[in-house]
Amino acid sequence: MYIGTMSTLSLVTYPDPFLRRAAQEVSGPDDTLGTLIGDMFAALKENDGVGLAAPQVGVSRRIIVISLGEKEFSRLALVNPTVEYVSPCTEVDEEGCLSIPGVRADVPRPVEAVVRGMTKSGRMIEITARDLLARVLLHEIDHLNGVLFIDRVDKGERARIASGLSALERRYQAVKTS
Repeated sequence: MYIGTMSTLSLVTYPDPFLRRAAQEVSGPDDTLGTLIGDMFAALKENDGVGLAAPQVGVSRRIIVISLGEKEFSRLALVNPTVEYVSPCTEVDEEGCLSIPGVRADVPRPVEAVVRGMTKSGRMIEITARDLLARVLLHEIDHLNGVLFIDRVDKGERARIASGLSALERRYQAVKTS
């Protein structure tokens, strides 16, 4: 259960093992769900992101929030989202992640996806997404399954970002041992 106060949530960063764990299903709307979603939107805005999954703020619940600045998706929150369809056509584009600061890589993703999930009030919705929205939805749902965007890059791209990942690993170890 999450009990928040609209305070700033702290980001969990790579290589913290928490990011590799599958998040727990949300049984349904409760008193804490709206607060957590509000806190996640605040953290998303504060960190200048476009998407955030609950595990990225240390909460093992299957919740994502997205803010693309587009009219209908300026504030999208999905609970227990599932990917119902992805197009066979993919496109490679650069991705970054609030939990992997300073690292960006070219990642192939389907250009279209159909995602189903629950709103914070418990209503089921289905979204047919293309391009950037599809990419962000799939990126955030990956987080719910313990998958990071760096897991989806090819060997050449992985080699290109290796020094950035190593720096994050060293920083994590230094903080952990201090």
